[in-house]
Amino acid sequence: MKVTDGIDNKKYLWQLTIEEFKDLHKEITKERNYEYGIKGLAKILGVSRSKAYNVKASGILGDAIIQNGKVIVIDVEKALQLFSESNR
Repeated sequence: MKVTDGIDNKKYLWQLTIEEFKDLHKEITKERNYEYGIKGLAKILGVSRSKAYNVKASGILGDAIIQNGKVIVIDVEKALQLFSESNR
């Protein structure tokens, strides 16, 4: 359930309670969790580095992995979602 479901849309921002404001802020600025490199990917998936390399090379996690030269950045949440969908 979203925090905004319980807040009246016609309510002014200054009328929110501190708790409502904190919950709303937390939902809007959801923190992303990143891992780096093949070693990080192996840690996310719980596999060896060679298996992680094979998964990366297969393209299953295409939208979750950003690579610039030798630097690899993996969005953990998106990678786990795509990996679980690929096993279905």
